[in-house]
Parts: sequence; structure tokens; C-alpha cells
Amino acid sequence: MVLILFRKYFPDGTNGKLECEGKLICNTIELPWKENEKRISCIPEGEYFLRKRYSKKFDWHLELVAVENRSLILIHPANNALRELNGCIAPVTKLSGPGLGLQSRKAFAKLKSLVYGALDSAEKVKIIVQS
Repeated sequence: MVLILFRKYFPDGTNGKLECEGKLICNTIELPWKENEKRISCIPEGEYFLRKRYSKKFDWHLELVAVENRSLILIHPANNALRELNGCIAPVTKLSGPGLGLQSRKAFAKLKSLVYGALDSAEKVKIIVQS
């Protein structure tokens, strides 16, 4: 399975549309681009594999594997990139401004169901991040 994240960059955040086979899954929010600096920048454009991950804070979520000079880049619910993200990607149902969105848990549940279904079938899941 291949997911494509189409990004638009703004000074206060990064907004995106996440698609699979040309169909919109959800919108996304991230931190603004700040040269891949840890905890204050979104990650570089590129191709990454996804895997399941569990933590007490986020329960079951997704992790991007092998992000250059970064670790623990996750996909988890959040509605405000500057307040709730440290470089991760948050799915949202609706964008409400640069780095801002609504109904993140609903969008995350939809994305997680799709990706976990593929991973449970031993299918590799790749995300391509581009502008």
C-alpha cells in the first residue's frame, strides 16, 4: 500500500492531503518547515515505511521508519501543530488554518483502520511525502 501526502507550507504550520490510490483519506497538519530541526520542524519530503507502535500516551498509533536525523516521528491525533506536535503528523477531518484542524481522532481512526488492515495482512505500507 502506498499513501501520498501532498503538503502546503505556511509560516505557522504545514497542511496536507493524504491519499491512497487517488482517494482522499484525510487532511493532515504538521509543524512548519524549519530545516528538519528536531521538535520544531516537520520532517523532510521523501519516502518512509510505516509500522504499528504502542505508547501509554497515544495508545496504538503509527510510526515513520528511518526518518533522516530524527526518531519517534509518529502519526497520532492532534488539532494544533504548534501546541501538540514535536515533528509528528496529525490526521484531521477538516483544516481550519495553517497547522490547525478539526476532528483529529475521527480522521486518525479512519487512517489507522486502513493502515492496520494492510499491516495485519503482512503488506508493507509506504508514505510518500511531497509538495
